[in-house]
Amino acid sequence: MHSRSRLTADFRNLGVAPGDVVMVHASVRAVGEIAGGPDEIHLALKDALTSDGTLLMYAGCPRYYDEVGRGNLTAEEESEVLEKLPAFDAETARADRDNGTLVEFLRSYPGSRVNHHVARFVAWGKQTDYLFSRQPWDYAFGRDSALDRFVELNGKILLLGCDHDTVTFLHYAEHIVDIPGKRIARFKVPVIENGARVWRDMAEFNTAGDGAHANWPDGFFAMITDAHLAATSNRGGKVGDAECYLLSARELLDFALPIMTQVAAESKRT
Repeated sequence: MHSRSRLTADFRNLGVAPGDVVMVHASVRAVGEIAGGPDEIHLALKDALTSDGTLLMYAGCPRYYDEVGRGNLTAEEESEVLEKLPAFDAETARADRDNGTLVEFLRSYPGSRVNHHVARFVAWGKQTDYLFSRQPWDYAFGRDSALDRFVELNGKILLLGCDHDTVTFLHYAEHIVDIPGKRIARFKVPVIENGARVWRDMAEFNTAGDGAHANWPDGFFAMITDAHLAATSNRGGKVGDAECYLLSARELLDFALPIMTQVAAESKRT
């Protein structure tokens, strides 16, 4: 059984330092049994960061809120969602289950804040106001987003026993990389405007399903991340029972952009 103080020491041994800005992708199960439950993970990380640091996670939104118009629902399903789904409330909506359980523990913990968008992040700490100071409605993972400012702040990415294909930060790379043929997803989101629920149009470079470009292979984010870890001789370390890695967001971005450019330029995959 792992204690909060033991996890804090593990985070520090991995390289988390006071004042860091850290974006986390986590598997609670991988960490093992924790005295006090999963909240002790983010509390231990906060201890390592101190009040000068900042913690960021991607929460997203519950099912259906960003699906109308994407083409993955039947006409009957879309009709029912359009009729029945309430407006999205960033303050109370649960995190997307696909993003793991830790982000919902963080989101619902006192002191956490969210940006008001279905491309929703949860943050705690010193740089929260700056990270959430602006949020574009369309292309919400790209320029002028929380991820844009995360790079500016020399943020670090913490992979806490998770699938390396879940590195949300690489959607930022997809949004800013200058390549032809990027897939644009257009969909509708229910929001409150002037006291009434309305369905507002939204666009992004496709972050779901078949990806932002036709040439992206299965597991592309994991391929990029693992290649970067190998190129930088990053062997990671343990937090609890979990195999973990801490890496620079800016360095991962600089590594990913030319790979995306090269793969996009290849003959179309069959």
